[in-house]
This record gives sequence, structure tokens and C-alpha cells, in this order.
Amino acid sequence: MANLPTRLLELLRCPVTGSALTQEGAGLVSSEPGPGGAPLRYVLDEGIPVLLPAHLSADTLRT
Repeated sequence: MANLPTRLLELLRCPVTGSALTQEGAGLVSSEPGPGGAPLRYVLDEGIPVLLPAHLSADTLRT
């Protein structure tokens, strides 16, 4: 998995905490803990950040 461009990472923010995101492996991690006390994780789907809360799955989004 290629790294996201630095400029893009500078712009992205966690939609829950508003904190900066860092890339760890094939995903993004919030720099501040979420409501549960742990950093929030987001997936990269073919290099595109998916900044949806974990409780929303692909099944929930289908119409």
C-alpha cells in the first residue's frame, strides 16, 4: 500500500474528534482518542480514505 501524499494528510481530520489523522499501514488513525478512549481507525479503499464511523457498514449504506 502506497502512502497518502503528505499534503492530503495535512488536510484530513477525524470526523468524530476533529484531530489530525496519521497513516498506519493500510489505514488512518486519529491522533486523539475517540469516545471509547482509544484512537479511531479508518480504512483506505483503493487509496481513498473512508471516513465513516465504524458502526456504518457497507450493508447499511446500500439502497
